[in-house]
Amino acid sequence: MIVTIDPSSFEPVYLQLARILRDAIEAGEFGPGEKLPSETRLCQQYELGRDAVRDALQVLRSEGAIVTVKGAGSFVRGQSAPEVVRLPENARVTSRMPTADERRSLGVGEGVPVFVVTVGETARVYPADRTVLETSGG
Repeated sequence: MIVTIDPSSFEPVYLQLARILRDAIEAGEFGPGEKLPSETRLCQQYELGRDAVRDALQVLRSEGAIVTVKGAGSFVRGQSAPEVVRLPENARVTSRMPTADERRSLGVGEGVPVFVVTVGETARVYPADRTVLETSGG
């Protein structure tokens, strides 16, 4: 099935492209770690300007679906098995966006929040997209 962009739609063209690429990723057309077509190829294939393509890729990055490596392209983000964290009774959990250093050290993509689990004076940061928090009741 060939999917096209409808320039007369009320949905902006970059959101249409983001949806098309997201659907292709979810359908397995692009697997974890696989490179997406280049910006130039997407411009040609969907008859869009480079800004629209870049905006579409930014949407997918902010959702944590892809990662972009400067000079190499955009790749489908791999999904790892979730880490199960058992919370003690006195734990406090908050969420926030990670700092740049936390993103690098945890391997967290743009737009992916983190959980901050605090027990007493000790706080530990976990990537929200691959962490399962469980109470002692499980």
